[in-house]
Amino acid sequence: MAQPPPHSGSQPSQDRTPTARLEMSGISVAFGGVAALTDVSLTVEPGQVHGLIGPNGAGKTTLFNVACGLVRPSGGRITWRDQELRRLKPSQLSGLGISRTLQGVGLFAGMTVLENVMVGAHRHGRAGFLSALLALPTSDKDERQLRERAQKALVELGAEDYAGRYPGSLPYPVQKRVALARALVSDPDLLLLDEPASGLAEDEMHELGELIRSLSSRMSVLLVEHHMDLVMRVCDRITVLDSGEQIAAGTPAEVQADPKVTEAYLGDEVVETDAAELTRTDGGRNA
Repeated sequence: MAQPPPHSGSQPSQDRTPTARLEMSGISVAFGGVAALTDVSLTVEPGQVHGLIGPNGAGKTTLFNVACGLVRPSGGRITWRDQELRRLKPSQLSGLGISRTLQGVGLFAGMTVLENVMVGAHRHGRAGFLSALLALPTSDKDERQLRERAQKALVELGAEDYAGRYPGSLPYPVQKRVALARALVSDPDLLLLDEPASGLAEDEMHELGELIRSLSSRMSVLLVEHHMDLVMRVCDRITVLDSGEQIAAGTPAEVQADPKVTEAYLGDEVVETDAAELTRTDGGRNA
């Protein structure tokens, strides 16, 4: 198992160049003898936003869960920073510099927004359990630093005004922002996003797209998403699954032009509309 890299300092690194690569090669998964994934491969290059799409039941969530350590593949390998990850567990992600969001929000109802985000920053903490238990000065200093990290993450997501509120009192789109802040506060090298746009209005989705594009300057992103306009606008490359198999991979323009994608997922009318939009916006990024 790859060991977590050393991390210096307590504040987020905003101006680094991404160098870590995620490679998933020949991934196969079966549940009760039924194949959910068959020989699927995907590579998220450093600083790349990589989209994963497909119709319902295509295997997107299963592949995402393999990357998160929630599902153990029956075949294939996962390589992170040129080291193979064997028997990956979700509890190891933070130490490996990987962070994720869920389809829901997964916030702790009994903790404030700020405290929820602080949970995501724990890999940067230096004080041990005994220091915190005895309220030693080291623990106090550590908590102050984690609190500062959490506050900065909330500012980045425009949610700082809700720091003292409890998640249950907030609108769902705000809860989504808080969940994303919690994922970002650990300053990951790889961010795994599972349908982050669900429940968002169009203007909120546009803001999310801008944020995701900006993140590529300091981390890689694997994005599972149903909103095709968002995927086409923010992703550098896209992998398409259908019935547990990879049917296409390439740039947004290449994927939209692939007849197998048209048949399996998008539909002729959607492809024609998106292709026209893609031409108008030069890949969806330069209106």
